[in-house]
Amino acid sequence: MANLIILIFVGGAFGAMCREFIMLLVPQLADGFPLDIFIANMLACFLMGLSTSFHQRVKIHHHVHTMIGTGIMGGMSTFSSFVYGTAEAMKTPGELLVALGYVAASLILGFLLLQAGLKLAKKTAD
Repeated sequence: MANLIILIFVGGAFGAMCREFIMLLVPQLADGFPLDIFIANMLACFLMGLSTSFHQRVKIHHHVHTMIGTGIMGGMSTFSSFVYGTAEAMKTPGELLVALGYVAASLILGFLLLQAGLKLAKKTAD
C-alpha cells in the first residue's frame, strides 16, 4: 500500500509539472478562451483512455495504471482548473458565450478523446 501511495505522489508531481509546462507554452487567446487549461485537460482525457484500455487488457500493471490515472492525470487535469478557466472567461463582459463554449467543448471533446484513447490502445494491443 505504501508503494502505491508513493507512485501516486510521484505521478501527481509529474502531472502537475506537465500542466504547468502546458500553461507556460500555450498562448492566451484574446477572446478569453482558456486554451492552456483546455489542452491539458484534453490531453489527460486521451491518455486516461489509453491507460485504462491497456489496464483492462492487462497490458499494464494495476499500480502503473493507478500512478497514471490517479497521479499523473490527476495532477495534469483538475476540476478546479476547469472551473477557474470558465470563471476567468466569464469575467469579461459579453464573454458568456466563450465560457459556455469552453464548458461544452471540454465535456464533449474530453469524452471523445477518452473514447479515442480506449480504442487506440485496443487496436495497438490486439
